[in-house]
Amino acid sequence: MAGIRLPPDDSDISQARAPINADLVSDDDRSVAADSWSIKSDYGSTLDDEQRHADASDALASGNFRTASDYKLISDKDELDPEVVTSMLGLQSYWDATYADELTNFREHGHAGEVWFGAEVMEIVASWTKSLCIEISQGHIPNHLDDAKSEPVEQSEKYLSSWSVLDIGTGNGLLLQELAKQGFSDLTGTDYSEGAIDLARSLADRDGFTSINFLVDDILESKLERQFQLVMDKGTLDAIGLHPDGPIKRIMYWDSVSRLVAPGGIFVVTSCNNTKDELVQEVDAYNQRILGASHEPDTPKDDDHNLDLSQDSPPPFRYLNHVRSYPTFMFGGSVGSRVATVAFLRS
Repeated sequence: MAGIRLPPDDSDISQARAPINADLVSDDDRSVAADSWSIKSDYGSTLDDEQRHADASDALASGNFRTASDYKLISDKDELDPEVVTSMLGLQSYWDATYADELTNFREHGHAGEVWFGAEVMEIVASWTKSLCIEISQGHIPNHLDDAKSEPVEQSEKYLSSWSVLDIGTGNGLLLQELAKQGFSDLTGTDYSEGAIDLARSLADRDGFTSINFLVDDILESKLERQFQLVMDKGTLDAIGLHPDGPIKRIMYWDSVSRLVAPGGIFVVTSCNNTKDELVQEVDAYNQRILGASHEPDTPKDDDHNLDLSQDSPPPFRYLNHVRSYPTFMFGGSVGSRVATVAFLRS
């Protein structure tokens, strides 16, 4: 199923409504502006940003990673050039323009904006994640979860109140609202687009979720020092992979995620551009890169990854579970799903 690449549930790809043209500020300029909006003043950087790029480039040169051409988003609209869509969805300037438009629509019409992958997927992810966290809180490491299994919020709150949650690339923040409905209370959302954070805050205030914390922060160059027991990603890895420098940025992504997930915590990633097996393979490649570094002579403890890089160290992440309730379809003799949600346990 590696060849099947499907867009979000909205077949019109409404996110493409913001055109990319020469009048838009460049991606580099947006990155400079993002620094001024970020929380750098409150949180010290854990790693020099230039060093992140250098480390990722070295890892890419020495490893066997897929090229940018492997991460294509196939549109079901013939008039859309997939190469153009690939570039647009991977650029911060695209998302800045998109959320500026959605923020205007909210202020003028009260619209919440695009629900990436659709509301049904969002609800499944939130409910399934709640069940997973409850199982772990009860001392179980589940091999399989009934996706329909659910406990009343008042019963689950005693387990979920201790879970700190981070949603990276939160967009309009609706996933965090859904998690709050499920009983989670310590909720933080980050996005590198200031417009997304403005929209998320506005929607949370309107809908009565004022305790959710929203911050402008770039997952690839995160200034967060706090770790979280549950880190969520719904579509952010997909967008990163569609950047022209996608392979390098994906390496930086996993380095950053490994710093943000607390030991014993879980990472839940939802993707429409990677199958479950591809996500597991990518995590295995990351584990091998980190553990491979520990076998080099005189390798010190890696404080940035909170890993004791000894010969018998466990891998940073291991596969825990995945959602099994998404509808499947047949294409080219293979059976697959439009969306994959996979959970990994942090060592």
